[in-house]
Parts: sequence; structure tokens; C-alpha cells
Amino acid sequence: MKIFLIDVRDEYFCHVLPQRLNSPNSSEKVKIMAYPPLGIQSLAPVLRRHGHEVCMFDTCHPKMKPEHIAQKVTEERPDIIALSFLSITAYKYMKNMAVKLKTAAPYIPVIAGGPFATMNAVNILNDCPEIDCVGRGEGEELLPDYLENIDNPAVVEGLTWRSEDKVIENPPRPLIGNLDKFPFPDRTSLPIEYIESLPLDVPAVLSLDKFCTVQTSRGCPFKCIYCDIPALNGGKWRCRSPEHVLNEMQLLHDHGYRSVYLTDDHFLMKEKRIQDICHGIIARQLKFRWGCEGRVDAIGVSQLPLMVRANCKMLAFGVESGSQKILERLKKHQTIEQVEHAINEAKKHGIQTAHGFFIIGSPGETQADILKSFRFAAKLNLDSFGFNRLSVYRGTPLWKEYVERGLIDDVRDWNKWFRCSEIDPTALPGDVVHRTRKKGYIILFTHLAFRHPLRTFRLLRRFGRHMKFADILKLLLSPFRKFKNPDTVKSAEPGR
Repeated sequence: MKIFLIDVRDEYFCHVLPQRLNSPNSSEKVKIMAYPPLGIQSLAPVLRRHGHEVCMFDTCHPKMKPEHIAQKVTEERPDIIALSFLSITAYKYMKNMAVKLKTAAPYIPVIAGGPFATMNAVNILNDCPEIDCVGRGEGEELLPDYLENIDNPAVVEGLTWRSEDKVIENPPRPLIGNLDKFPFPDRTSLPIEYIESLPLDVPAVLSLDKFCTVQTSRGCPFKCIYCDIPALNGGKWRCRSPEHVLNEMQLLHDHGYRSVYLTDDHFLMKEKRIQDICHGIIARQLKFRWGCEGRVDAIGVSQLPLMVRANCKMLAFGVESGSQKILERLKKHQTIEQVEHAINEAKKHGIQTAHGFFIIGSPGETQADILKSFRFAAKLNLDSFGFNRLSVYRGTPLWKEYVERGLIDDVRDWNKWFRCSEIDPTALPGDVVHRTRKKGYIILFTHLAFRHPLRTFRLLRRFGRHMKFADILKLLLSPFRKFKNPDTVKSAEPGR
């Protein structure tokens, strides 16, 4: 069969680099600041192993928008179209894509997948008639099974499908136990170069080195109230073997990659595994630099000296708050002392960029608590940081709490997302959060400018290698602008 794999993005999270950083040669890859679509990149070689022909699309490419892909559908007539998307913020783009493709080729089955689709499969089929079925959970085994049984969908575990006027939800598919059995992702077929930037959607170019992402493990056993990862993975953490990871890293090194980011939800889980991977990087003399994310209370923090020897340059921690009271409300299960220790250890042993994720606008948080977080960030040995407003999404423990409190209707609101500050009377109003955040940033920036001028200069100089001064200034001023999303009445603030 011929399969179209399409990664559908929230356009807010994609930044095409300026023409001066892109080659005028139209045959070369366009440079885009976004994480690679590892989901479809992983599925493509799996499907080829089963004998299928695969063509990938990433909608962050300016010539891979719905109208372009619809034209390809009419020209090439694939047998199946698979749409992958991450979250509620991309759902409207996925629906638009499905409408365009079904209009172009109403006879071609369309299957959707991804985290949001997994948790909302029945709702999506009732809401979007252009989608024929939804694959729940991991796709490496589900999608080939679906293709083999396309005329008998009832036997495909993990599939939710439409039979005439009924939506049928098949039994769930077990989590994949052996992650080593799949081929490495296809990073060559898409005509895109993904550019290294700060975590998430911050539009700050870090380098133009050949860059990609790698996933060495899946899941997280912790139950922070704002996170849906435990629900998606059954609260389990699973990993690839160090040897399998190293073989992929060797391939990346040989193909010229010099910057790699590990997208694991929690890389710092096991000391022995970290040791094996890092010793392997050193023994194989792999020259790329790499970064990852982890919890401050992880036992893997003890391996920071070895990680730095293996050329780990970037480490991102979920700090979330400078108030122990708020950390406990978020069920973060970490202490202020653990935050300080982990970040100090990271810088002490040579981590080049230590990034801190913070959350503001939490239930029960006061203005004093928010400012406490900013002062805490100023005190910490951080190089970069992000202060995001807490939002609630379906599938998280906080969503369940809000349903029980009558703040959200699970049936009516399944396709929405909310700032806590807009719906929770125990949270500060949105305008108060915004004003307090501006005051906090002034405190933080002033502290960095006068207490750590050299560190601040080095980071700005790093940005300045590939960004115009006007873009850097816009980046620095962005926290003081109020974000507005015209598509939702009450919405979260991605990256703000």
C-alpha cells in the first residue's frame, strides 16, 4: 500500500527562518525552527519494513499546507492517509486538513493518531466525519495491523472506528515492551532542516549545526496535576537499551549531526543506564553535543560529571515554582532545596545552558508566590527560563479535579483548553497574573544584568550569531506583551 504520513502542527510553534539563513536554491532543504516530527519519522521505516510505500509531510514546511497535500493526494492517490498531531492546539488544523483531503479524495480512508487523539478518539469521530478511524496509543504495531486488516477493523486492538452511524471502540492495545525491535527513524525524506533553538516554542536560534531529536525512553511515573503523560503511558516508564541508543547515535554522528536533543519525558531515571550511554558516547568518540530534560530530584543528577564528559551541553529542569506550597499543590513532589542542588550541580560540572521551566497562575497561588518564583529564578544559576501560565487539558489530573468541582463539563468541553486564571476562583485573575509577571520579569532581568552580566552577555552573544538585533529585542520584550488568541474564548498561552 501507499501511505501518506502527515504531521499536522499548531502553526504558532513553527518558525521558518529568514531568507538570509535559507539558501536561495529552491532544491535545498528549507530551514525551520521546530522539533522534527519524530512520530511520523519513526513510523515510516516500520511501515516500509512491512512492505508499504511511504511519503511524509510536515505542515511546518511552507509548501506542505493542506492545499499542497490535497494536490499530492489527487496526483498520487495513496491508499491510506494518516494524520498525526500532538495536542488540542493542533486539533483545528487537523480538522481543516481532513476536510481538504476528503474533499480532494473522499474514497481514501483517513486515520488520525497522537496523544490528544488517543484520549479523545470517540469524541473526534463524532465531531469530525472526515476522519474514518483513530489509532489510540503507540502506532508502531497498531498501524501495520490496521493496514493488514483494513477490511476487518474490529480485530485491530487500539482502534476506534466508525461503522455506519455507530462509533466502535476496540479493546486497548498493550504498551510496547521491547522498544529495541524497531528501525531507527527516517530523518532524510523530508526536505527540511530543523534548527536548534531554546526548548519548546521560544524563537531563539542556538546554532545552525545539523540538528535532530532522539527518544530513548517513553513515559513518566510521576503524577503532576498539569501533565497527561502518565495517563498516556499508564504511569509506566520504558526505555530502549543503551546499545540500541548508541547505535542510533553512531548513525547520526556518521551522517554529520552535531547537535542532538533527547525528547524523553524523563531521561535521568536510571544511573546505570545513563552511565552506559555516556561511556558509549565517549568510547565511540561521538562528536555531537546533546541535551535532555529531567527532574531535579532524579537519582541521575549524580551522573552530571559523566554526562558533561560525554558532551552534554544543555539540561532543562521542571522547576515550576519558587514556593514549596505551590509545588505541593501541583503534586510535583520535589523541594526547593532539590531544585537549587540540581541546578548548582549542573553548572558546577560544566553544563553550558541550564534551562528552567516555571508555571504561574496556579490554583491557590498569590501575587507574592509569583514574585517569589521570579526571585527564586534570579537566585538560581540558570542561563534561560520560561514562565508559562498554567492551563488545564483533558487527560490531566487537574482536568478531572475541575470536572468534579463543576468548573468544566467533560462532555461539552473535551475540545477546549483553559487558563486556570480564567475559570478557577482559587487562582488569580488573568490580568493580575499578567501584571505580576511583568513586574517579576523586571526583577529578574535587572538581577541578571547587574549580578550576572557576563553570563547574560554570553547568552545574548550566542543568540546574536544567527539572529538580528531586532529579533533579539523582540524576544526579550515578548514577556511584557499580552498574548491574545482569537480562536478561543478562554485559552492557554503557549510559551508565554
